[in-house]
Amino acid sequence: MVSAADAGDAAALLTDVPAEHRVALVDPRFVGHLHALRLGLTDPRFPAATVPGALTAQPQARPALVRALERTTAAVGAGAPAVDPGTGPAPGDRTVPGRIAVELEAEGVAVQRPALGSLVAAVPTDRDQEAAAVAGLVAVDDEEVRLRNAVKSRDGFFTTFCISPYSRYIARWCARRGLTPNQVTTASLITALIAAGSAATGTRGGYIAAGILLLVSFVLDCTDGQLARYSLQYSTMGAWLDATFDRAKEYAYYAGLAIGAARGGDDVWVLALGAMVLQACRHIVDFSFNEANHDSVANTSPTAALSDALDNVGWTVWVRRIIVLPIGERWAMIAVLTALTTPRTVFYALLIGCALAATYTLVGRLLRSVTRKARRTERAARALADLADSGPLAQAVASLVHGPKRALTAPAAALIGTLVMVGAALFLPYGSWLTVVAAAVYVVLSGFAVARPLRRALDWLVPPFFRAAEYVTILVLAARSDVPHAVPAAFGLVSAVAYHHYDTVYRIRGGTGAPPRWLVRTIGGHEGRTALVAVLAASLTHTSGFTTALTALAVAVALVVLVESIRFWVSSSAPAVHDEGELA
Repeated sequence: MVSAADAGDAAALLTDVPAEHRVALVDPRFVGHLHALRLGLTDPRFPAATVPGALTAQPQARPALVRALERTTAAVGAGAPAVDPGTGPAPGDRTVPGRIAVELEAEGVAVQRPALGSLVAAVPTDRDQEAAAVAGLVAVDDEEVRLRNAVKSRDGFFTTFCISPYSRYIARWCARRGLTPNQVTTASLITALIAAGSAATGTRGGYIAAGILLLVSFVLDCTDGQLARYSLQYSTMGAWLDATFDRAKEYAYYAGLAIGAARGGDDVWVLALGAMVLQACRHIVDFSFNEANHDSVANTSPTAALSDALDNVGWTVWVRRIIVLPIGERWAMIAVLTALTTPRTVFYALLIGCALAATYTLVGRLLRSVTRKARRTERAARALADLADSGPLAQAVASLVHGPKRALTAPAAALIGTLVMVGAALFLPYGSWLTVVAAAVYVVLSGFAVARPLRRALDWLVPPFFRAAEYVTILVLAARSDVPHAVPAAFGLVSAVAYHHYDTVYRIRGGTGAPPRWLVRTIGGHEGRTALVAVLAASLTHTSGFTTALTALAVAVALVVLVESIRFWVSSSAPAVHDEGELA
């Protein structure tokens, strides 16, 4: 830490700091809580941030910072105001850091201003202001605020009342011993994998241990995010690990339950795959709807207004959060039922609960879509196109047709294609080449659905229809094949494809767009993979070759998407995903 005599001296001193380092400007008169400074100066997610009397800049914002300091020095030297009075900071932030923050914003640098709440951050200019600031420091325990803010502001009932009251203290314990959120995330994954292994034993003792370990894994899963917020240790790698490990843990546990049931003579692989498909389809409904309305203009939905009104009635908030069966409630239910019942009962409860939750959320989103008047942007249309995951076959069809003109044409085409494909897989004789014909129809309708930008009110339904068509077709054809181990192989294939789709979501949320087109072309797109599985089922009827082919396809897809995903998320171009994701 060095002291600068004025803005010009500060600009000169900055040139001596290596370009790859973060820098901060703090007014020497600053009075405030330590955690207020942490929030303003140490959060790694933003290029620049400020609190009253302090400013920080990441390497990418440092050139603009130096220019702002030089402009301020020149203006003051010429007797002019450093900042245009019409656009300058509020009178309470007339310090050099406050003025420089406005200069940075004028240059197009996004400056984060964290909400401090009861925390004090001030630059007193007289004794009365200094006394008031000191009194505020004494009145508020910033460690208590720090612990409280470590918990997500919007969480599920089970997490809020059964986990967070003590997991925040575990997070603090981890922070004081130098543990990182990524280490806790990894510990959560390892614990869940051990739980899956315990469930795979097929014994009552194994099931009880699995249930307990699954709850421990969830406590650690909450702790990693609370540790990140408590110590402001956000990272790109952490965002990726947290986004993908939850799915890996849940799917591994489903597989463990299915293996354990098989050891006891009960084949529940179809139920396990069905639960995974239903959960993945639920998520794509949420993701697609949110991306379609991420930056919509003129949102006037009566349904949204009703939801906002209900938020003022406390008990309805918790009821609605429980109904959607978020990860906390879901894992608690799975853990308790694993310990007390059988894997088949676990999957029945999971399927029923997720189906009711999916119905509730889908109806709410449909009502919001048909009652709102909003113009969706190019970004939303691009995000929906990326979520659709259309491969070369659908893109070729789309280039040959004019595309839909009416509001329901795109989702209607996707729905009809889905019904044709799933209906053929369900009701045509297994192994019939008519199923391949149905797949060809699905390819054509898939291309028709994405031939025009997805900007209409219900176009967000297109990606969920495509997910349902692909996942359910793989499930049904594997289940009807009567080939040993076909359904476990299909479970692996859907897991690999689902990873690709979740990876796409988090790249879009990070603002970098979907995976590269070559990746989508290489793994065929949703329509290509669906058609390929239909061809395999018809050509390898009732032979072990079908299981081998599904396994090979699963391995190939997993290798391609994992290698590209890992390369992207550890690269310097990867985004820092700030959102809170699913209710934890």
